[in-house]
Amino acid sequence: MGVRLAVVVPTYNRPHFLRRCLEGYLRQRVLPDEVVVADDGSGPETAALVAEIGAVAPFPVRHVWHEDRGFRAAAIRNRGVASTEADYILFTDDDCIPAPRLIADHRTAAEPGFFVQGHRVLVGPRLTPTFSHRDLAPWRLAWLTATGGLDNPKHCLHLPVPVVRRSRSLVGVRSCNLAVWRGDLLAVNGFNEAFEGWGKEDSELVVRLFHHGIARKDIRFQAAVFHLYHPEFDRGLLERNIRMLEEAQASGATWCEQGLDRYLEGGQSESA
Repeated sequence: MGVRLAVVVPTYNRPHFLRRCLEGYLRQRVLPDEVVVADDGSGPETAALVAEIGAVAPFPVRHVWHEDRGFRAAAIRNRGVASTEADYILFTDDDCIPAPRLIADHRTAAEPGFFVQGHRVLVGPRLTPTFSHRDLAPWRLAWLTATGGLDNPKHCLHLPVPVVRRSRSLVGVRSCNLAVWRGDLLAVNGFNEAFEGWGKEDSELVVRLFHHGIARKDIRFQAAVFHLYHPEFDRGLLERNIRMLEEAQASGATWCEQGLDRYLEGGQSESA
């Protein structure tokens, strides 16, 4: 049967973004085995959208929800991972439209002993209101780049063979395009739910993966997502999160106490 790949997409009250994200997964050259919408406490409009997309998708679309108690991306990602038995988990975000070969590229790049970091093209504020999978044809991207609507346009280029760099660097780690083996997530207990508010929960996960012996595989000119513009999130807890990241780096820890295991083997859950 091969490796089963699930996409976990965290969201919060942005159905106007989420719709375009999910439509991008419907149009992949190689489809995911499953998409999990990991909902950080959205209202009923998001649940209705997921049901609508799930009714037409040729793969299962799950909706995993917890109560809105502020920005808890780490916790809702863990719930999303716990809801699937897929071998390989691709994390993207609701504000990211996948390139047509995203799933195919991540399947090809998957390698034991590594997590894979993909990259993003930034869609500017002028284009964001209408940008969708319909804009991903090469000729269209070339025109949008020429008119100044895209940042990081080099990642629009898709090469038959990507440029690959293996490292243990945290620079540029982003969970908007990050693929990890499920077994490796279980080994480090997933995301650390002590992280609340925006920032650094993905870097802290990667630090513990490094300590566990997992390295980074960075791929360029394949596996891109297109990030829609929005104002920055509140960063009021960022300094606290940076301190926790630094503590994880210094400690050599592989395991977090507040993590994925609380949702496994009959642990607590809230699902829609």
